[in-house]
Amino acid sequence: MAFKAAVLVFPGSNCDRDCKTAVETTVGGHVDMVWHEETALPSGLDLIVIPGGFSYGDYLRCGAMASLSPIMQAVKAEAARGVSVLGICNGFQILCESGLLPGALLRNSGLKYVCKPIELKIENRNTRFTSAYGNAQSVWMTQGNGDGNFFADDATLAAIEDNDQVVFRYAENPNGSVNDIAGIVNAKGNVLGMMPHPDRAFEDALGSADGAPLFQSLVNSLQTA
Repeated sequence: MAFKAAVLVFPGSNCDRDCKTAVETTVGGHVDMVWHEETALPSGLDLIVIPGGFSYGDYLRCGAMASLSPIMQAVKAEAARGVSVLGICNGFQILCESGLLPGALLRNSGLKYVCKPIELKIENRNTRFTSAYGNAQSVWMTQGNGDGNFFADDATLAAIEDNDQVVFRYAENPNGSVNDIAGIVNAKGNVLGMMPHPDRAFEDALGSADGAPLFQSLVNSLQTA
């Protein structure tokens, strides 16, 4: 059965095509681009991707306006059913603003936009997003954000850590994120938000292919379900 994915498109998204290409290149299958004003998603999806960019120009708080777009109600319903959801950069911000993930993304501690290759420690290999990494201890992807400083209050942070919801940590923290957190999953394990871009690191020609196993892990999880 072919892998089916949808990539959401908001006003200001600029990594939507990157995500489509990354999925098609790494796992094949079919990818639909879904405009944010739609109220329904294609049926039978294996993955929903919320891409990076500057939805609504990052006015108000990053991701806050996009979290209220009509399509997000369908995303919440699919996430509740157990469908995999991946939010990258601005997508991570949207997931937090919509309540699909805990915490918030604040302005980088240095108050500057950070854009560079970044090393990530793989904190949890036992997720549907990371099983294909095997024994790899760290990976390289690309960071590109001005509001990537993950924050959560003490109680929320303790719950995230105690439930093994931290998937990636920064080897060298570029933005002040608490506990060096670069990516987390929800308690159910089917929604991942991360600031670095696997969609910019899925083949060697891009400088790193370390993002590819993330997408391959999702196929593996379907085959073993």
